[in-house]
Amino acid sequence: MLESPVIVWLRDDLRLADHPALHEAVASGAPVLCLYVRDEESAGVRALGGAARWWLHHALAALDDSLRAAGGRLDILRGPAASLVPALAEAAGARGVFWTRRYGAAEIAVDSAIKATLVAQGREAKSFNGQLLAEPFALKTKSGGPYRVFTPFWRALSATPIPAPLPAPARLRRAAWPANAPARLDLADLRLLPERPDWAGGLRAAWRPGEAGARAALQAFLSDRATTYPADRDRPALPATSRLSPHLRFGEISPRAVWHAARHAAATGEVDAAAIDKFLSELGWRDFSWHLLFHNPDLATRNVDARFDAFPWRDDPAGLAAWRRGQTGYPIVDAGMRELWTTGYMHNRVRMIAASFLIKHLLVDWRQGENWFQDTLCDADPASNPASWQWVAGSGADAAPYFRIFNPILQGEKFDAAGDYVRRWVPELTRTPAAFIHKPWTAPRAMLDKAGVRLGVNYPAPIVDHAAARARALSAWRMISSGESP
Repeated sequence: MLESPVIVWLRDDLRLADHPALHEAVASGAPVLCLYVRDEESAGVRALGGAARWWLHHALAALDDSLRAAGGRLDILRGPAASLVPALAEAAGARGVFWTRRYGAAEIAVDSAIKATLVAQGREAKSFNGQLLAEPFALKTKSGGPYRVFTPFWRALSATPIPAPLPAPARLRRAAWPANAPARLDLADLRLLPERPDWAGGLRAAWRPGEAGARAALQAFLSDRATTYPADRDRPALPATSRLSPHLRFGEISPRAVWHAARHAAATGEVDAAAIDKFLSELGWRDFSWHLLFHNPDLATRNVDARFDAFPWRDDPAGLAAWRRGQTGYPIVDAGMRELWTTGYMHNRVRMIAASFLIKHLLVDWRQGENWFQDTLCDADPASNPASWQWVAGSGADAAPYFRIFNPILQGEKFDAAGDYVRRWVPELTRTPAAFIHKPWTAPRAMLDKAGVRLGVNYPAPIVDHAAARARALSAWRMISSGESP
């Protein structure tokens, strides 16, 4: 008779190192079956966008390679996890199923149902924190409620002991796939990659998905860029940020591993401690976003600030299409949208500028922008993406005031003064002098002719006037602030 295995059910935790569920399974001494279920059927679980599906394919391939090197293998199923996981456990005679906890309402419902079924079968069902520095129910205000403001949340998180990351298992015993279980799939069967057309060339050039790629990105950041991070992080033309967000999104590296590596770099004097604090506060924003999602399950669809339910959003298909294509006539916005389309990523400062433009210059509902980012970002995080859009809109917790309206010209001049970022992603403006590259419509005609820029022909004139758009946005804000009817 085959020895009873432990199933490790993998989701957004596609790594071997600092994986509590995998660590516990290996420590049990039982054979281990590492399972990934492509579940697109469970109610309420949000579908992955195209860029995230591309990343997932390569993350799963890298994980399978790592598991095989350690003696294991990644087994794949497709369908509703609520039926497949217990069915596999029954077929395998598994002693238990271990997994990393999730914090979205739909995901919690799925996991709770599976746990109940497994317990009824007489099996262990154990979950672990492998996704966050501190879980949403672990940090509470003095009154016992959830945090709604980042600064006190960050103080509480900073004072919380962060456990040291666990090592990756050197070896594991692979459990055999039971004969009467659902048929295993090959990774290619999931059809995660784009085919006709194959639009992922820019993603392939920009990224190295997988746990090894995550470790390399962290090491490169700490060795080369961390000390200058506070000064350079808002300059999109510079390689100043960690670029860890997609790796964290798919759990190829744990936040605890990032935290301790960064703290070690500061403690040994390799990196300035103040720079590390600034970097880690961004990791804190990631935890805060999950804190918000846990306590506001409809964060991606409903305003946290109910006043915005009365906001007079505009139906502007042409404006939305121009924004998506990077054809707004505002170079810093267009550069960001084209970077996104090409690489599945956008620099964070430019994300704020582009989001502000859609919401406040065009008065397009933030949910339409959030949906576009969900489809086109490799790092489209179920918590950070909607939390960030609501922050820009002014409708979220601890949000930027709605009346803070980014001027895309001044933002470009401040953070991309030489225009290098714009020239990279908006080649139509390559020969435009720096003094005019963020406002080419103000340049003398002779200068535009020399630069080869023909406004309205090979680069658009602005689709909206900044001053008029700002006045319109402020008028809308005053209306909902005063409680007037639309």
